[in-house]
Amino acid sequence: MPSALVITAPGINCDLELAEAFALVGCEVERILLGRLTRQPELVDRFELIGLPGGFSYGDDIAAGRIMAQLIRAGIARRLVDALARGVPIIAPCNGFQIAVQAGLLPDPAPSPGASGPEESPALPRPSVALCDNDSGRFCDRWVRVEVPVKTHCIWTRGLRPVGAGSMLPIAHGEGRFTTDAATLRTLERDGRVALRYASDDNPNGSIGAIAGICDPTGRCFGLMPHPERFTRWTQHPWWTRLGDDERSGTPLGLAMFESAVRSLAAAAPAGGR
Repeated sequence: MPSALVITAPGINCDLELAEAFALVGCEVERILLGRLTRQPELVDRFELIGLPGGFSYGDDIAAGRIMAQLIRAGIARRLVDALARGVPIIAPCNGFQIAVQAGLLPDPAPSPGASGPEESPALPRPSVALCDNDSGRFCDRWVRVEVPVKTHCIWTRGLRPVGAGSMLPIAHGEGRFTTDAATLRTLERDGRVALRYASDDNPNGSIGAIAGICDPTGRCFGLMPHPERFTRWTQHPWWTRLGDDERSGTPLGLAMFESAVRSLAAAAPAGGR
């Protein structure tokens, strides 16, 4: 069983859903408070998958995800960058995406300083993308239709082709409008690091390029505003009682993302086991 870490903190409210999603794809899951990880950063090294859950970390004081991002920068950032370097998939939905961006994990973390030496965090870059207030000026809580780009480097979404009712995911955010400068956008598009888009006529927050999620250069760190952990069973779909058996026959999109990450671990494992 792959081991999965869900990093939680005061105000986080989607850690149980994220833990269940990992468990449904065969992971042994542990939820650990960021404060404990800061005191014992070596704990991060035990895990093969990592999740930064959604919610309102530290009450989203100052700005959404800002406080938790700064605590990560000051504490376990180096361990997370090392985890990506050794092949650990990381998912960061909603508030997790806001945290990952402000912590410097997305869109492009600094190279890891290596496994030896003192516990200082790497000099992660300042954010080159942002998740701003929705263009409606209001909190948006509904299901939206999404698309997976044909050419994406993200191991969480690569190869997924959601259609119809199966192409929907729930969102719940007030600060989800993805924005960046033209040069960064060109880089993300060119390198296949746009991992998820809103459908062209269903962009709920005004995100540039209808971008709903991106990945880092390794393809392993995936940040997105929708909540895949909230669509792991068809009975969670808002229309499930009206869908035909053929429409509910496939794997729910959210669960399929977690399955893809676990498959990537198996594909990377040396012959004879991990």
